[in-house]
Amino acid sequence: MALENIHNYYEQLVLRRIHEIMGKTDDDFLEDAACVALNQLPPRYVRHNVDMVYYLTAEEREKMEQQIDKAVTHAIEYVSAHRKTAS
Repeated sequence: MALENIHNYYEQLVLRRIHEIMGKTDDDFLEDAACVALNQLPPRYVRHNVDMVYYLTAEEREKMEQQIDKAVTHAIEYVSAHRKTAS
């Protein structure tokens, strides 16, 4: 069974949103923030992103974007705060 095609739909959306907010950042920060954000979101596993896009209504997409914004904002604040105390 080939499972390499299965992924969480939110992964690329979260990474893209972190880049939009932070611009270029170091990989450690990006990975930490992505993990914190993704742990706040429900998993949505798909084989192909088009599977998700095709079946979502405009309202569902808007709700997902709002959830992503909230999760990413929290994650960036959380990781930033904990990095400062760890230094």
